[in-house]
Amino acid sequence: MKKDAHPITHETTITCTCGTVYNTMSTVENLRIGICAACHPFFTGEQRFIDTAGRVDKFAQRYGSLRARRAGAAAAPAAEAN
Repeated sequence: MKKDAHPITHETTITCTCGTVYNTMSTVENLRIGICAACHPFFTGEQRFIDTAGRVDKFAQRYGSLRARRAGAAAAPAAEAN
């Protein structure tokens, strides 16, 4: 086998912006992350609806409503010929 084929690993502290700290092994000594399993909406079950740059309001102004409508919902069903 080649000598020094594997990278050097260190005991690492991973810190999230929410304050959660994980200790593990990694090739990087200290890591800071923006989102983790403790604060990610998929794992917490919370769903945060963030309106970035007013896109939802712009859509509501353009199309009049936030609710989706069916294409044929306004028209009455056609009578069948016998």
